[in-house]
Amino acid sequence: MHPNIEQLYAIANKKQRTILGLMSGTSMDGLDIAMCQISGAGLNTKVQLIHFTTQPYSNAFKEKLQPIFSKQTVSLEQVCVMHPWIALEHAKMIQAALFSWEVSPNQIDIIASHGQTIYHAPKSLHPNDDFGNATLQIGDGDHLAVATGIITLSDFRQKHIAAGGEGAPLSLYGDYLLCTSPTENRVLLNIGGISNYTYLPAGGSMTQTFSSDTGPGNTLMDQYVRKFFEGKSYDKNGLIAQKGSVDNDLLKALLSHSFFSLGFPKTIGPELFNLEFIIAAQMSLGKTLSHEDVVATLNRFTAETIVQGLQAQLNKSETYTIYISGGGMHNPVLMSHLGALLPNTPIHTSNKIGILPDAKEAILFALLANEALAGNVLDAGAQATKQPTTMGKISFPN
Repeated sequence: MHPNIEQLYAIANKKQRTILGLMSGTSMDGLDIAMCQISGAGLNTKVQLIHFTTQPYSNAFKEKLQPIFSKQTVSLEQVCVMHPWIALEHAKMIQAALFSWEVSPNQIDIIASHGQTIYHAPKSLHPNDDFGNATLQIGDGDHLAVATGIITLSDFRQKHIAAGGEGAPLSLYGDYLLCTSPTENRVLLNIGGISNYTYLPAGGSMTQTFSSDTGPGNTLMDQYVRKFFEGKSYDKNGLIAQKGSVDNDLLKALLSHSFFSLGFPKTIGPELFNLEFIIAAQMSLGKTLSHEDVVATLNRFTAETIVQGLQAQLNKSETYTIYISGGGMHNPVLMSHLGALLPNTPIHTSNKIGILPDAKEAILFALLANEALAGNVLDAGAQATKQPTTMGKISFPN
């Protein structure tokens, strides 16, 4: 047996594995790094978050990434050279985090790297019938493994597509293992660049769970603020939205897009929800709005589409509790809109059920890596072919 395979076999058979989960989303604000100790697998999984940090992306990093992010036409050369470069930059961030935690790389069994999404193309977004769902994350696993000296699992979303899904969201499996309650119907809502949720019925099996994107999270607000408010990258604490008023005509125009009439589950990204999307809706109105009014309306739009996505799939006669993670939970205006639209639904952050909200997605990828090493296939029912439990490609450091 090759020594690399022997090492992997030994890790898979350990009672407890130390896994670094890495996540960088469409907000492109930085790399989330979650150091997790995980024992067991499947329904017997136990996860302890040991350390967590977000290593922010520098302006120089973002300037290199922006020209190839969520654009139909880009420099192929830039994509090619950025694939290893991002992995090497992520390796530096990992090394900095480990140093600050006084943790040696040889104490880490596995890195689970999501990579950086640069384009997400579900079939609903492109018109070519010759092609199906597709997504692309860069940050090469081999470079990350060699640079850190740690076995790396990466490129998780490709298996999801190969099995019949759209490459997102990947939260169903992890949410089910970590957050199902025997007595409470739960919605795990993540508001990142894009909003998505997992529904977990009380005491339900995995065949009864459901997961889908709903539409924009922070991405439209962030893009608009970066464009029209100099020196700002997002609407911190919703202060810009608080100065504006929701324009119902613009809200109606935004909600009229055909994406919102598609069936569930579905997925999307900033390839659709971008500045051009906002401009097209504004042009249909024949009037000019203040930038503050646009941000206020985009904030309400995010809340409306989340609630529409929930109400389209959940039984109206049943009650449920929402547990939120992701950057959107820090926007008090957005949280106020959600509360107003769902007055009889308890809404908490995922802290309430023991999951650090900002770390949740990074923890998810650590869990997916653990399942790839030590798990068994579980039946996901209607979403079974779209939610494989073995994801990720393996890269060895030597």
